[in-house]
Order: sequence, then C-alpha cells, then structure tokens
Amino acid sequence: MSQTIENITAIDNELSKRDLALDPGGYFIIYLDSEAGLICAKHFTNIIDDRGLAVDPETGKPIPAKGKVARTATTIFTGRTAKELCVKIFEQTQPCPVTMLDHAAYLGREFVRAESALINSGDYIQD
Repeated sequence: MSQTIENITAIDNELSKRDLALDPGGYFIIYLDSEAGLICAKHFTNIIDDRGLAVDPETGKPIPAKGKVARTATTIFTGRTAKELCVKIFEQTQPCPVTMLDHAAYLGREFVRAESALINSGDYIQD
C-alpha cells in the first residue's frame, strides 16, 4: 500500500493528540533563524510534580502548555542540520538535558522537520 501525504499527515495528526509523559530534564522550544541558516532549540529546566505537571523550578507554578511563558532559557543550542543539533545536545552536553528516550525521539523528529523547513524556505511550527 503506497502512502500519500494526506495519509501520512492524518496518522501524524492523530498521534499528536496522545498523552505524553514529561521529561524531568526539561523541555525545548524549537525555532528557525532562517537568516543565519540555523535550527535553534531553547532548553528550559522544569520539575515534574506529583500530578505529572511541569512546574517552574523558581516559582513552583505549573508551566502552561499553550501561550507565551516568560522564562529564561537555560541554554540555546543551534545547528545547521538536525544531525549537528542532535550531536551537540545528546553527545557533547554533559549531563545530557534529555533524560527520556521518547523525548529524544521526539526532538529528532522535530529537528528533521525544522531542517526541511529551513532547506525549503518554509515555515516551521513545533508539534
């Protein structure tokens, strides 16, 4: 059975609705700096509370999943390719800021999507 872009998009959209366990190592906001030709990933620390919510380590308040949040990134990682960014985060940063394999897989997928948008001069919106 051959896949169409519509089938693949439908599968991915459905999977994006699933519940996720949050990484106690923190989270990333991914964006492009098209002018510089870079994929950027801001890393933010968090604590996962007993309800499974990510909370700000400084305030103890839950971090909203949507909308703007006024926090300072712990680190900003940049790379010209998805692979370069993965090497910087997963191989060259100690301790690694990602502590869960599913989070690492998610980031790899997102970095490839961002790289594709960068190459094709497209828009990138993090899933």
